[in-house]
Amino acid sequence: MNDPTITRETGCALVTGGSRGIGRAIAVQLAEDGYDVGFCYRKDHEAALETAQLVGRAGRRSFHRAVDVTDFSAVSDFAEEAQEKLGQVSVAVAGAGITRDRSLALMPPDDWSAVLRTNLDGAFHLSRAVLMGMIRRKSGSLILISSVAGFAGNAGQANYAASKSGMHGLAGSLSKETGRHGVRVNVVAPGFIESDMVAGLSVKSRLKAEQAIPMGRFGEAHQVAAAVSFLASARAAYITGSILRVDGGLTL
Repeated sequence: MNDPTITRETGCALVTGGSRGIGRAIAVQLAEDGYDVGFCYRKDHEAALETAQLVGRAGRRSFHRAVDVTDFSAVSDFAEEAQEKLGQVSVAVAGAGITRDRSLALMPPDDWSAVLRTNLDGAFHLSRAVLMGMIRRKSGSLILISSVAGFAGNAGQANYAASKSGMHGLAGSLSKETGRHGVRVNVVAPGFIESDMVAGLSVKSRLKAEQAIPMGRFGEAHQVAAAVSFLASARAAYITGSILRVDGGLTL
């Protein structure tokens, strides 16, 4: 059922990393909220087609293409083409992310660079591609998908934690730059969410993680998507520069 408290803008929502997991859940949720959805993905074309079908079932149009988010020109071209097909960007979600876990003493420099370029540079590239249009229209919502690892780090994830912490600083700066222009910039920071990133955890590691979570379980991708939906909506019209943790209390 449509929520009458949600005021939808014309135009579309863009989602990077939208073919699977949390990104897919966000793309589908935004379609259910009434947005046409443009999303990009790294290489899983079959998964992208499945996401497009789910957006279509929600009654919305979609556009998707493979994009290397470390390449600003590629992200900019994606955003421009999505707007040509679906209309102006009202919501943009930087969801593309990778991990290359290893202790820093053993981490190859390429693994450090790959994670920072995908997670942090990718968020900058999307922000840079859409913000000027939002500023001109004096309206828009930019949401960065971070992680609770960005608050206190995580052993074996120095590169990942640094990239996510950087996203927090990026969002804070952008919110101060754009707030007077009617643009809101916020962060959603998930904890342990059932996804490809946690699928490889050993039984022992999973049990240890669950014991550290006050709610005693991992979250679901649709719960992260619900947080994005709220921040994109008129219900969050006076929220910018915030970090919404979706972690079951893990970081209390």
